[in-house]
Amino acid sequence: MESRGSVPARPRTYEGVWRFTAAAVDVSVPQARHAVRDLLNRQGVPAEDDLVQGLLLIVSELVTNAVRHAALLSPEVAVEVAIGAEWIRVSVEDNHPYRPKALETDSGQTGGRGLLLVREITLEAGGSCDVEHTASGGKIIWAALPLLPLSPTDGTTPL
Repeated sequence: MESRGSVPARPRTYEGVWRFTAAAVDVSVPQARHAVRDLLNRQGVPAEDDLVQGLLLIVSELVTNAVRHAALLSPEVAVEVAIGAEWIRVSVEDNHPYRPKALETDSGQTGGRGLLLVREITLEAGGSCDVEHTASGGKIIWAALPLLPLSPTDGTTPL
């Protein structure tokens, strides 16, 4: 209950939205991963190590897909990190119109399972992911993960 003259609650210091762009080249994959990791550390985001590792793997997979499949029409990709009080969302945007699908692949293939991995990491963490079209005809692939770990007994977040 708020009393007269009290100050409204301020967002936590780690909350915000950060966006950076990178060339759609192989070297951008580790650079994006390191940039996100450094951002989380700098902002003091209260995330378990498993969540951070999963998030960094998601960033690597999404940037890799943009570099491998969209570079011809999108020489630059954008990575966005949005952090709320109880969640973190990463997205990768490119200008290629193709909307990928996480399809099962032949187990003999060495690639093609990146989006399956993104989906599984996201679902295991209790989050969600999707692909959206942009107004300019490109796409944004995003994954949002909860900062609070799921309770192992009932799948709910702890109070």
